[in-house]
Amino acid sequence: MKYIVITRKHIMIFCTCFIASILAIICSVGVLANSSKKLPIYCVETEDKKVALSFDAAWGNDDTETLINILKEYNAKATFFVVGAWVDKYPESVKQLSDAGHQVMNHSNTHPYMTKIDSVQKLDELNTCNRKIEEITGVKPNLFRAPYGDYDNATLDSAEGIGMYTIQWDVDSLDWKDSATPESICKRVTEKVKNGSIILFHNDAEHTPEALPNILKCLKDKGYEFVFINDLIYKDNYEIMHDGTQCKIKDGE
Repeated sequence: MKYIVITRKHIMIFCTCFIASILAIICSVGVLANSSKKLPIYCVETEDKKVALSFDAAWGNDDTETLINILKEYNAKATFFVVGAWVDKYPESVKQLSDAGHQVMNHSNTHPYMTKIDSVQKLDELNTCNRKIEEITGVKPNLFRAPYGDYDNATLDSAEGIGMYTIQWDVDSLDWKDSATPESICKRVTEKVKNGSIILFHNDAEHTPEALPNILKCLKDKGYEFVFINDLIYKDNYEIMHDGTQCKIKDGE
């Protein structure tokens, strides 16, 4: 009769293999969880030389009229994402933006971290801001940008449930930084932009009015057309890739 002798070495090998198996299962579950994470639209896959300018308006208002004038000079359309509380303080600027031909969209009502509030509060943030904008512009927003770029599946589901597309950006001007200069803002945007880019600015950043003319001139010289985000994105029959690029699903796929 043969006996199996289990030594400490055997036990160590078994334990090591067992732990490795458990870790592999945990990693697999993590990958599956991550793959189910929904993404907003960061940019759009397109062969057309089109880009979308966007401005977030949440706090100050010193430069809004200046930005409108600069955009008019370069015949550039832009999408402004405004906070409901900002609308309350500056309703005349909301109307001015709309009258100038720009689109005014939803940036929440009170600028919270959307992942830190429940579903009822999420909907209230969206609906209240929509109502305030529509009362002034006559147009109900269909685009939403989460404050701080902070979102989760529930945030995207809340927006989608009321017919809204959640929008991020793939080119960040970083115009809000203390270290930003007109030159650094211009360099960052013009070097990173590509077909289908969504560019992020802020309406009250110190150096944006100074940087914007050079950016618009440079991009126009490169052949880019400035379009509304609504005219850049696909509204149906699309998929969003792992990096947030929205792609049209071709027939037969």
